Parts: sequence; C-alpha cells; structure tokens
Amino acid sequence: MGLYKANGTTAITPATAWLFPLVYIAICALIMLAGEFGKEALRYDRVWIGQGETWRLISGHFTHLGWSHLALNSTGLLLVWFLVGGAYSLRVWISITGVTFAVMGMGFWFLNPELYWYVGMSGLLHGLLVAGIVTRLCAMDAETAILLFLLAGKIAWEQFSGPIPGSEATSGGPVIVDAHLYGALGGALGAILMRIRVKKAAPI
Repeated sequence: MGLYKANGTTAITPATAWLFPLVYIAICALIMLAGEFGKEALRYDRVWIGQGETWRLISGHFTHLGWSHLALNSTGLLLVWFLVGGAYSLRVWISITGVTFAVMGMGFWFLNPELYWYVGMSGLLHGLLVAGIVTRLCAMDAETAILLFLLAGKIAWEQFSGPIPGSEATSGGPVIVDAHLYGALGGALGAILMRIRVKKAAPI
C-alpha cells in the first residue's frame, strides 16, 4: 500500500490497512450529522477551553465547516494514507496522531492567542505526511524528495504569503495556515519519538 512500507515489527497489517482513515472519516461524518449543535459543542474554541472544556483540543480536529469541507479533507486523508499509510502499525499511527494533536493544541494556545476557533483535519494531514516521510529520510529516493520539496514549499508559502490561492473558497471558510505548520512539526516529533521508542525496545 502506497510508497512507504515499514520494516519489521512496525509494518501495518492488511486487516487494519485502511482502518485508521475510515474510522476517522466516520467519526467526522457523525459529528456533521449533529449539525450546528455538534460543531459548536466540539470545535476548538479558546473561550470554552479556558473554562475547562479541554476535549475541544482533540474534538476540533474531527469537526468541519460543512459537508464540502469534510469531503475535501477526507479525500486528502485517503490520499495521504495511500502514500504513507504503510509506514507504521495502526498503534504507532494513533500515537503519532496524539503527539500531533498535542503540538497543535500547544501551538494554538500559546502562539496564536488571537485564534478563537478552529475546525478541520488539515493540520493532521500535514502531520501524517511528514511522519511518513521521516521513515525515508535516511534512504532518500525520488518520491520522498519530491514530497518533501512540495510540502516544505507549501508550508513556506503559507507562512510568508498566506493560504494557497483558492484554498479558502474550496474549503468554505478561513484557512489557518499555522495549523499546517504545527501539524507538520507534530508529525515529525511523533515519528522521531516512535523511532526512539522502537530502538530502545529492540534487543541488543
């Protein structure tokens, strides 16, 4: 499956190959079915997080502006998974996702005090893609080099020039470009931590 396949104990099994993206998309769809109530109750919202509703730090990544936004992000998730989904086991991907959420939450809270609300999985998509790329950095091939170049260029453009032209119209709302940066950093950190953990667990 995809360009990247892990070695040894980290390889994803055929039985769980597409479980992560399908379950993630299903949860997002269920939230969408709850309508405005679901979005208001689960989006990242700085005011309510400050009052103790800390679950929003996670649930905001499952919440979307509308069905078109969900469809766009779901397509992106399936594409990213096709490219790098085989890089880790399901358990490791879940751990990397947790680290990515944590980095994004801290980034939003401490570095973007002006950001009052956020929804979507675009930050996570950047994190998953970077985590997959990390597995190939020591054996750089053409596909990895192209992906790394395109992703780095996209993030750099967004940081200096704002959202990619047309992205806000496509998603149906404002694009929080810092989410992509924090997601990429979180994915890289998660991948590095998982590699350190695997090396420590390996027999000498």
